[in-house]
Amino acid sequence: MRNTREKIYMYIKKKKSVSGSELTDSFGISRQALNKHLKALIQKRKVAKVGTTKGAVYKIARRASPKRHFRKNYLLKNLEEDKVFAEIDLFLKLRKKLRENVFDIVNYAFTEILNNAIDHSRSKKCSVEVGLDQYSCNFKIRDLGIGIFYSVYSKLNLQDENSAVGELIKGKTTTAKEKHTGEGVFFTSKSGDNVAFRSHRTNLIFDNVKRDIIVEEKKFMNGTEVDFTVGRASSRLIDRIFKQYAPEAFDYKFEKTRVFVKLFQKEYISRSEAKRLLSGLDKFKEIVLDFIGVKALGQGFVDEVFRVFQKQHPDITIKIENLSPILASIIKHVVDNKI
Repeated sequence: MRNTREKIYMYIKKKKSVSGSELTDSFGISRQALNKHLKALIQKRKVAKVGTTKGAVYKIARRASPKRHFRKNYLLKNLEEDKVFAEIDLFLKLRKKLRENVFDIVNYAFTEILNNAIDHSRSKKCSVEVGLDQYSCNFKIRDLGIGIFYSVYSKLNLQDENSAVGELIKGKTTTAKEKHTGEGVFFTSKSGDNVAFRSHRTNLIFDNVKRDIIVEEKKFMNGTEVDFTVGRASSRLIDRIFKQYAPEAFDYKFEKTRVFVKLFQKEYISRSEAKRLLSGLDKFKEIVLDFIGVKALGQGFVDEVFRVFQKQHPDITIKIENLSPILASIIKHVVDNKI
Protein backbone atom coordinates (compact mmCIF):
# COMPACT_ATOMS: atom_id res chain seq x y z
CA MET A 1 0.00 0.00 0.00
CA ARG A 2 2.78 2.41 0.92
CA ASN A 3 4.54 1.60 -2.36
CA THR A 4 1.39 2.53 -4.33
CA ARG A 5 1.01 5.69 -2.27
CA GLU A 6 4.57 6.73 -2.99
CA LYS A 7 4.07 6.06 -6.70
CA ILE A 8 0.96 8.26 -6.66
CA TYR A 9 2.95 11.01 -4.95
CA MET A 10 5.76 10.79 -7.53
CA TYR A 11 3.21 10.80 -10.38
CA ILE A 12 1.58 13.99 -9.06
CA LYS A 13 5.02 15.53 -8.60
CA LYS A 14 5.92 14.77 -12.21
CA LYS A 15 2.60 15.90 -13.71
CA LYS A 16 2.26 19.03 -11.49
CA SER A 17 -1.56 18.85 -11.56
CA VAL A 18 -3.64 15.66 -11.82
CA SER A 19 -7.35 14.84 -11.64
CA GLY A 20 -8.75 11.95 -9.66
CA SER A 21 -9.99 10.14 -12.77
CA GLU A 22 -6.51 10.32 -14.32
CA LEU A 23 -5.02 8.74 -11.23
CA THR A 24 -7.54 5.88 -11.14
CA ASP A 25 -6.91 5.17 -14.83
CA SER A 26 -3.14 5.38 -14.49
CA PHE A 27 -2.90 3.09 -11.45
CA GLY A 28 -5.82 0.79 -12.20
CA ILE A 29 -7.40 1.20 -8.77
CA SER A 30 -10.88 2.07 -7.61
CA ARG A 31 -11.89 5.58 -6.63
CA GLN A 32 -12.38 4.39 -3.07
CA ALA A 33 -8.83 2.98 -2.90
CA LEU A 34 -7.44 6.16 -4.46
CA ASN A 35 -9.23 8.34 -1.92
CA LYS A 36 -7.57 6.44 0.94
CA HIS A 37 -4.12 7.11 -0.53
CA LEU A 38 -4.90 10.76 -1.28
CA LYS A 39 -6.34 11.34 2.17
CA ALA A 40 -3.14 10.00 3.77
CA LEU A 41 -0.95 12.16 1.52
CA ILE A 42 -3.04 15.26 2.23
CA GLN A 43 -2.99 14.68 6.00
CA LYS A 44 0.80 14.39 5.83
CA ARG A 45 0.77 17.69 3.90
CA LYS A 46 2.54 16.11 0.94
CA VAL A 47 -0.36 16.67 -1.48
CA ALA A 48 -3.00 19.41 -1.71
CA LYS A 49 -6.48 19.23 -3.18
CA VAL A 50 -7.44 22.23 -5.26
CA GLY A 51 -11.07 22.82 -6.18
CA THR A 52 -14.16 20.79 -5.36
CA THR A 53 -16.15 17.83 -6.70
CA LYS A 54 -15.54 16.95 -10.37
CA GLY A 55 -13.28 19.92 -10.98
CA ALA A 56 -10.81 19.03 -8.21
CA VAL A 57 -7.16 18.43 -9.01
CA TYR A 58 -4.25 17.30 -6.88
CA LYS A 59 -0.89 19.03 -6.60
CA ILE A 60 2.23 18.80 -4.49
CA ALA A 61 1.53 20.77 -1.33
CA ARG A 62 3.39 23.93 -0.56
CA ARG A 63 4.74 24.48 2.94
CA ALA A 64 1.75 24.48 5.26
CA SER A 65 0.63 27.77 6.71
CA PRO A 66 1.48 28.04 10.42
CA LYS A 67 -2.06 29.30 11.05
CA ARG A 68 -3.42 25.81 10.31
CA HIS A 69 -1.85 24.45 13.46
CA PHE A 70 -2.12 25.82 16.98
CA ARG A 71 0.17 24.75 19.82
CA LYS A 72 0.50 26.29 23.27
CA ASN A 73 1.17 25.39 26.91
CA TYR A 74 -1.11 26.68 29.67
CA LEU A 75 -0.95 26.92 33.44
CA LEU A 76 -4.11 25.26 34.72
CA LYS A 77 -4.62 27.35 37.86
CA ASN A 78 -7.57 29.72 37.25
CA LEU A 79 -7.60 28.79 33.55
CA GLU A 80 -10.98 29.21 31.79
CA GLU A 81 -11.60 26.69 29.03
CA ASP A 82 -14.00 28.88 27.04
CA LYS A 83 -11.39 31.63 26.77
CA VAL A 84 -8.79 29.16 25.54
CA PHE A 85 -11.17 27.91 22.86
CA ALA A 86 -11.99 31.48 21.84
CA GLU A 87 -8.25 32.10 21.41
CA ILE A 88 -7.92 29.01 19.19
CA ASP A 89 -11.04 29.93 17.22
CA LEU A 90 -9.61 33.36 16.50
CA PHE A 91 -6.20 31.97 15.50
CA LEU A 92 -7.45 29.19 13.22
CA LYS A 93 -10.73 30.86 12.17
CA LEU A 94 -12.56 27.68 13.11
CA ARG A 95 -16.04 29.17 12.98
CA LYS A 96 -15.43 30.34 9.44
CA LYS A 97 -13.70 27.18 8.18
CA LEU A 98 -15.84 24.51 9.82
CA ARG A 99 -19.44 23.59 9.22
CA GLU A 100 -21.68 24.80 12.03
CA ASN A 101 -22.37 21.29 13.31
CA VAL A 102 -18.66 20.38 13.29
CA PHE A 103 -17.73 23.63 15.01
CA ASP A 104 -20.30 22.90 17.74
CA ILE A 105 -18.85 19.42 18.25
CA VAL A 106 -15.27 20.67 18.50
CA ASN A 107 -16.30 23.48 20.83
CA TYR A 108 -18.17 21.10 23.14
CA ALA A 109 -15.54 18.35 23.20
CA PHE A 110 -12.54 20.68 23.60
CA THR A 111 -14.01 22.68 26.48
CA GLU A 112 -15.22 19.53 28.27
CA ILE A 113 -11.81 17.85 28.09
CA LEU A 114 -9.87 20.97 29.07
CA ASN A 115 -12.27 21.52 31.98
CA ASN A 116 -11.60 17.95 33.13
CA ALA A 117 -7.86 18.67 33.12
CA ILE A 118 -8.43 21.87 35.12
CA ASP A 119 -10.68 20.25 37.73
CA HIS A 120 -9.39 16.68 38.04
CA SER A 121 -5.83 16.21 36.82
CA ARG A 122 -3.91 17.86 39.69
CA SER A 123 -1.45 18.95 37.03
CA LYS A 124 0.10 22.41 37.10
CA LYS A 125 0.05 22.79 33.34
CA CYS A 126 -1.13 21.22 30.12
CA SER A 127 -0.25 21.35 26.43
CA VAL A 128 -2.85 22.05 23.75
CA GLU A 129 -2.58 21.29 20.04
CA VAL A 130 -5.26 21.91 17.43
CA GLY A 131 -4.80 21.00 13.78
CA LEU A 132 -6.94 21.62 10.72
CA ASP A 133 -6.46 19.91 7.36
CA GLN A 134 -8.70 19.42 4.35
CA TYR A 135 -10.37 16.39 5.85
CA SER A 136 -10.54 16.81 9.59
CA CYS A 137 -10.13 18.87 12.72
CA ASN A 138 -8.04 17.36 15.48
CA PHE A 139 -7.07 18.43 18.97
CA LYS A 140 -4.81 16.96 21.64
CA ILE A 141 -4.83 17.98 25.29
CA ARG A 142 -2.08 16.56 27.49
CA ASP A 143 -1.59 17.09 31.20
CA LEU A 144 1.04 15.72 33.60
CA GLY A 145 -1.31 14.89 36.45
CA ILE A 146 -2.44 11.72 38.20
CA GLY A 147 -4.05 10.14 35.13
CA ILE A 148 -7.73 9.77 34.26
CA PHE A 149 -7.95 6.02 34.94
CA TYR A 150 -5.98 6.23 38.18
CA SER A 151 -8.16 9.12 39.36
CA VAL A 152 -11.36 7.12 38.87
CA TYR A 153 -9.85 3.90 40.25
CA SER A 154 -8.49 5.47 43.42
CA LYS A 155 -11.41 7.73 44.27
CA LEU A 156 -14.10 5.14 43.62
CA ASN A 157 -12.16 2.34 45.37
CA LEU A 158 -12.18 0.11 42.31
CA GLN A 159 -10.18 -3.07 41.83
CA ASP A 160 -7.65 -1.56 39.39
CA GLU A 161 -7.27 0.97 36.58
CA ASN A 162 -8.82 -1.48 34.11
CA SER A 163 -12.02 -1.32 36.16
CA ALA A 164 -11.93 2.46 35.76
CA VAL A 165 -11.98 2.03 31.97
CA GLY A 166 -15.27 0.18 32.26
CA GLU A 167 -16.78 2.80 34.55
CA LEU A 168 -15.87 5.64 32.16
CA ILE A 169 -17.45 3.81 29.24
CA LYS A 170 -20.74 3.45 31.12
CA GLY A 171 -21.01 7.19 31.79
CA LYS A 172 -22.06 9.22 34.85
CA THR A 173 -18.70 8.48 36.46
CA THR A 174 -17.18 11.47 38.25
CA THR A 175 -14.69 12.01 41.05
CA ALA A 176 -16.08 15.47 41.85
CA LYS A 177 -19.87 15.23 42.15
CA GLU A 178 -20.13 18.79 43.40
CA LYS A 179 -18.76 20.06 40.07
CA HIS A 180 -19.60 17.41 37.48
CA THR A 181 -22.32 14.94 36.53
CA GLY A 182 -19.85 12.62 34.82
CA GLU A 183 -21.39 13.23 31.41
CA GLY A 184 -18.57 15.18 29.75
CA VAL A 185 -16.20 12.31 28.96
CA PHE A 186 -19.10 10.06 27.92
CA PHE A 187 -20.61 12.50 25.41
CA THR A 188 -17.20 13.60 24.16
CA SER A 189 -16.37 9.95 23.45
CA LYS A 190 -19.50 9.71 21.29
CA SER A 191 -19.12 13.00 19.40
CA GLY A 192 -15.91 12.55 17.39
CA ASP A 193 -14.98 10.16 14.60
CA ASN A 194 -12.07 8.88 16.67
CA VAL A 195 -11.48 9.73 20.32
CA ALA A 196 -8.64 8.30 22.42
CA PHE A 197 -7.97 8.64 26.15
CA ARG A 198 -4.41 7.60 27.00
CA SER A 199 -2.96 7.43 30.50
CA HIS A 200 -0.27 5.30 32.14
CA ARG A 201 -0.28 2.00 30.19
CA THR A 202 -3.84 2.23 28.85
CA ASN A 203 -5.14 3.70 25.61
CA LEU A 204 -8.94 3.71 25.35
CA ILE A 205 -10.12 4.36 21.77
CA PHE A 206 -13.65 5.12 20.62
CA ASP A 207 -13.90 4.49 16.86
CA ASN A 208 -17.33 5.89 16.14
CA VAL A 209 -16.97 5.39 12.38
CA LYS A 210 -16.62 1.63 12.84
CA ARG A 211 -18.83 1.68 15.96
CA ASP A 212 -16.15 -0.01 18.03
CA ILE A 213 -14.24 0.53 21.26
CA ILE A 214 -10.65 -0.64 21.63
CA VAL A 215 -8.43 -0.90 24.70
CA GLU A 216 -4.68 -1.06 24.05
CA GLU A 217 -1.72 -1.54 26.35
CA LYS A 218 0.94 1.11 25.69
CA LYS A 219 4.27 2.20 27.06
CA PHE A 220 3.82 3.98 30.40
CA MET A 221 2.98 7.66 30.05
CA ASN A 222 2.48 10.16 32.88
CA GLY A 223 -0.73 12.15 33.05
CA THR A 224 -3.50 12.02 30.48
CA GLU A 225 -3.62 12.72 26.76
CA VAL A 226 -6.91 13.06 24.89
CA ASP A 227 -6.71 12.84 21.10
CA PHE A 228 -9.93 13.92 19.35
CA THR A 229 -10.65 13.89 15.60
CA VAL A 230 -13.81 14.75 13.68
CA GLY A 231 -14.21 14.96 9.92
CA ARG A 232 -14.90 18.38 8.44
CA ALA A 233 -17.61 16.78 6.29
CA SER A 234 -19.24 15.06 9.26
CA SER A 235 -23.02 15.23 9.42
CA ARG A 236 -23.01 14.36 13.12
CA LEU A 237 -25.03 16.73 15.31
CA ILE A 238 -24.19 17.25 18.96
CA ASP A 239 -27.84 17.66 19.95
CA ARG A 240 -28.69 14.31 18.33
CA ILE A 241 -25.96 12.67 20.38
CA PHE A 242 -27.45 14.21 23.52
CA LYS A 243 -30.95 13.08 22.57
CA GLN A 244 -29.80 9.53 21.83
CA TYR A 245 -28.72 9.07 25.45
CA ALA A 246 -30.88 11.79 27.03
CA PRO A 247 -34.13 11.41 25.06
CA GLU A 248 -37.38 13.32 25.44
CA ALA A 249 -38.92 10.30 27.18
CA PHE A 250 -36.46 10.92 30.05
CA ASP A 251 -36.98 14.71 30.08
CA TYR A 252 -33.68 15.11 28.18
CA LYS A 253 -31.74 13.83 31.17
CA PHE A 254 -28.78 11.50 30.72
CA GLU A 255 -30.63 8.31 31.60
CA LYS A 256 -29.53 5.88 28.86
CA THR A 257 -26.22 4.15 28.32
CA ARG A 258 -24.66 1.45 26.15
CA VAL A 259 -22.15 -1.04 27.53
CA PHE A 260 -19.86 -3.04 25.24
CA VAL A 261 -19.70 -6.14 27.41
CA LYS A 262 -16.63 -7.63 25.69
CA LEU A 263 -14.44 -4.82 27.02
CA PHE A 264 -14.61 -6.30 30.47
CA GLN A 265 -13.94 -9.88 29.34
CA LYS A 266 -15.15 -12.36 26.71
CA GLU A 267 -16.51 -14.99 29.08
CA TYR A 268 -18.83 -14.31 32.02
CA ILE A 269 -19.52 -17.07 34.50
CA SER A 270 -20.01 -15.84 38.08
CA ARG A 271 -22.24 -13.48 40.02
CA SER A 272 -19.23 -11.43 41.08
CA GLU A 273 -18.43 -10.78 37.40
CA ALA A 274 -22.02 -9.67 36.87
CA LYS A 275 -21.83 -7.31 39.84
CA ARG A 276 -18.67 -5.69 38.48
CA LEU A 277 -20.36 -5.23 35.10
CA LEU A 278 -23.48 -3.73 36.69
CA SER A 279 -21.61 -1.41 39.05
CA GLY A 280 -22.92 2.12 38.57
CA LEU A 281 -25.59 1.16 36.05
CA ASP A 282 -28.36 1.63 38.59
CA LYS A 283 -28.07 5.37 37.86
CA PHE A 284 -29.72 4.87 34.45
CA LYS A 285 -33.26 4.18 33.30
CA GLU A 286 -32.29 2.29 30.14
CA ILE A 287 -29.23 0.07 29.66
CA VAL A 288 -28.21 -1.41 26.32
CA LEU A 289 -25.90 -4.41 26.78
CA ASP A 290 -24.00 -5.08 23.55
CA PHE A 291 -22.73 -8.68 23.63
CA ILE A 292 -20.74 -8.61 20.40
CA GLY A 293 -17.61 -10.74 20.82
CA VAL A 294 -18.81 -12.42 24.05
CA LYS A 295 -18.21 -16.18 23.84
CA ALA A 296 -19.68 -17.67 27.01
CA LEU A 297 -22.18 -16.93 29.78
CA GLY A 298 -22.64 -18.78 33.07
CA GLN A 299 -25.94 -19.30 34.87
CA GLY A 300 -24.79 -17.32 37.91
CA PHE A 301 -23.91 -14.33 35.76
CA VAL A 302 -27.20 -14.49 33.84
CA ASP A 303 -29.27 -14.84 37.00
CA GLU A 304 -27.56 -11.86 38.65
CA VAL A 305 -28.09 -9.57 35.64
CA PHE A 306 -31.48 -10.57 34.32
CA ARG A 307 -33.31 -11.64 37.47
CA VAL A 308 -31.67 -10.27 40.64
CA PHE A 309 -30.66 -6.84 39.30
CA GLN A 310 -33.91 -6.51 37.36
CA LYS A 311 -35.95 -7.40 40.46
CA GLN A 312 -34.01 -4.87 42.54
CA HIS A 313 -34.49 -2.20 39.85
CA PRO A 314 -37.86 -2.84 38.16
CA ASP A 315 -37.93 0.67 36.67
CA ILE A 316 -34.72 0.05 34.66
CA THR A 317 -35.09 -1.34 31.14
CA ILE A 318 -32.34 -3.69 29.98
CA LYS A 319 -32.01 -4.16 26.22
CA ILE A 320 -29.77 -6.71 24.51
CA GLU A 321 -27.93 -6.42 21.21
CA ASN A 322 -25.63 -8.73 19.23
CA LEU A 323 -26.22 -11.77 21.43
CA SER A 324 -25.69 -15.12 19.73
CA PRO A 325 -28.73 -17.49 19.61
CA ILE A 326 -26.88 -20.03 21.79
CA LEU A 327 -26.23 -17.47 24.55
CA ALA A 328 -29.76 -16.11 24.18
CA SER A 329 -31.10 -19.58 24.93
CA ILE A 330 -29.07 -19.67 28.16
CA ILE A 331 -30.64 -16.40 29.32
CA LYS A 332 -34.12 -17.65 28.44
CA HIS A 333 -33.54 -20.92 30.29
CA VAL A 334 -32.24 -19.26 33.46
CA VAL A 335 -34.86 -16.50 33.62
CA ASP A 336 -37.82 -18.73 32.75
CA ASN A 337 -36.88 -21.18 35.50
CA LYS A 338 -36.32 -18.56 38.19
CA ILE A 339 -39.44 -16.44 37.77
